[in-house]
Amino acid sequence: MFGCLVAGRLVQTDAQQVTGDKFVFNLPDYENVNHVVVFMLGTVPFPAGMGGAVYFSFPDPVGGQVWQLLGFITNDKPSAIFKISQLKPGEGGEHPFGMMTVPQLASVAQVGVSIEPLEQLVQQTPVSGATVCAVDSFMQSQMTPNPSEMFIPASSILKWYENFQRRMAQNPNFWKT
Repeated sequence: MFGCLVAGRLVQTDAQQVTGDKFVFNLPDYENVNHVVVFMLGTVPFPAGMGGAVYFSFPDPVGGQVWQLLGFITNDKPSAIFKISQLKPGEGGEHPFGMMTVPQLASVAQVGVSIEPLEQLVQQTPVSGATVCAVDSFMQSQMTPNPSEMFIPASSILKWYENFQRRMAQNPNFWKT
């Protein structure tokens, strides 16, 4: 249902379901992670009127985890990038993971997703420092037409490559003529 990408190097799609509506990902080596991407896999949408609140928890060897709200994802916004390098252990507020024991190793942080009503999600305030990066505006600025650049459709490149492979298979020296 969900995936988690950690610092561009570790993709997890095997969230541990701790209750019917709560899931967690373990983040080893969290000290070296700046950003976390949480995304829907596209296989199962949220039920109508529901979304996923995204939380982060530092490891706490003493016990009593502290979860920090990062933001949320929905069917209309199926992914989000969160900066976790500015978060501080011990900060946090009310969260849905507080009433349960979520197994956590002493050196592993966790990202949790809690399925909640959309009207509740939009009223929650994420912890400061968990800025959500706006990918949409970046992508839009990258696709702005520039008169000095030409864009080639990927289908044209694929067709050229397939023809090239076919001709190489027929005559490996065709390009020398």
